Amino acid sequence: MSFGPPPSIYTQSALAAESQKKKRRRRALLSSLLAVALVAALGAGGWLLWGGPDAGAEASNKTKADAPGRLDIRDTVEQQPASTNGKMGFRFSVDDLSPGESYESPGMWATDKILAKGINRTLVGLTIGTDASPGKEKWKLRLDGPICGYTRHVTGDNRTAVLHRVKEVGEHEEKTYCNHVTFVDLDNGREIWSHEFPFSKVGGTPGAPSNGNVQESPSVTLTHGTVAVTWGGGTVAYDMDHGRTRWSTKSAGVCQDAGAAGGGALLVEEKCWNRDKSLPVDSHEWITYKVRKVDPATGRTLWTHSEAKGVRSVAIPSTDPAVIAVAAGDIGFTELISLDADGRNRAVIRLQQGTYTGECSFSDYVVIDDCPTIAVGAGQVFLRSEATTDGATLGNWIIGFDLATGNSTRKFESGTNSQLYPVRMSGDQLLALRQSEDRITPTALVSLDPKTGKETPYFYFGLPAEAEKLTSTDFNDIVVENGRLFFGAKSVSGPGANEPKWVYLVLGIESAAAKKPQP
Repeated sequence: MSFGPPPSIYTQSALAAESQKKKRRRRALLSSLLAVALVAALGAGGWLLWGGPDAGAEASNKTKADAPGRLDIRDTVEQQPASTNGKMGFRFSVDDLSPGESYESPGMWATDKILAKGINRTLVGLTIGTDASPGKEKWKLRLDGPICGYTRHVTGDNRTAVLHRVKEVGEHEEKTYCNHVTFVDLDNGREIWSHEFPFSKVGGTPGAPSNGNVQESPSVTLTHGTVAVTWGGGTVAYDMDHGRTRWSTKSAGVCQDAGAAGGGALLVEEKCWNRDKSLPVDSHEWITYKVRKVDPATGRTLWTHSEAKGVRSVAIPSTDPAVIAVAAGDIGFTELISLDADGRNRAVIRLQQGTYTGECSFSDYVVIDDCPTIAVGAGQVFLRSEATTDGATLGNWIIGFDLATGNSTRKFESGTNSQLYPVRMSGDQLLALRQSEDRITPTALVSLDPKTGKETPYFYFGLPAEAEKLTSTDFNDIVVENGRLFFGAKSVSGPGANEPKWVYLVLGIESAAAKKPQP
């Protein structure tokens, strides 16, 4: 058991300096409390099964509408299972965390056989269908330093990339820079290749003196045949098979590359500094944003889209079609902008001062295309509304907006005492989590048809009240793959006094008709 240096497998000393930040400790503590509560509930037999009498039927959980090549980004199309009974199909837990000990657990990926998780400086692969713990890994890949960046994307042949630090002899790990990228096979844990890339120190504006040893946060993403890394001072692209440099760019003037979004295309976010000294020191116009589309094979810029002045932050929920999320207010995203093939505005979708919610990941890891409750497909973007209540019942809805016009389209109601959350597209269908709020009706994974408005249940399942917050996208990853639904903690802390020692990192749910993965 060696996910980190002794004396504990998850010692805090192995984490980078950024992991000491207050928001990480707060996130880790909340996640730990949820996981500990779940342990108690599971120990008391808290899991519930729901559904009809068809639990013995077999199902084919996955098809490919257009099977991607191995160098394309995976876009799995799920099928309705033969049974709507939900059962726990996988869990991963640890039992040797000390009280007050915390660690980061960035990145979670699933294949038909393996659930892979980032843990501090280690990637672990666990066999789906097992009750796993440290020492029971199918494979384990220990990196040269803590993980400091990842992408949610996976290739057609089940490979992905992570960023990590490298500790040199005699060097304190917390002072090392995030400047290595490793490409990994998720089925067997094999390192395909690893490379060092440049890094840039924080300096307020490009070309200004650096601020100590603080580094501009890099990012990594995948698109066809290409692993792209932004490092502040530019972007480097590697070919997937051999790790050879395909192209590289360097930021010019007052702009720098601040993140990359992949999938069906490659978009790079640029952050630019305004040199207008007449602006107030707290003006949001000091920084402006651009998004450029890049040819992944050559690095050539295909188009550039400039965001309006006053925008505080930018995320990219979709690259093909291109959809930009911008935050121009005090809290959260204020609008989504759909772009045409030349990077021009097609439509602007306003979130009506929080009536509709678009959530993207904001953390010390730069993953600008990780927007867990914004789903784009079938010519639309789907968002959830905030919960509403009449004093006795609670509910919300998911609504679609046409990418060409910005007009609202289909509306899906959550029903009484439940909430709907978009998860991802599955072909032209929307997968959503219907979360129970009354602890009586079941939670469910459902498929929503934007054309007909029909809802198709995939499976129903119950969770004890203490575990309901494991579905929070703020503190957990949610992945649907090959007919299974996984919840994975992004960070975990050791148990407090008089709390169970077992802490769960990942929980997986599947149909009772699911076939056991073959070795």
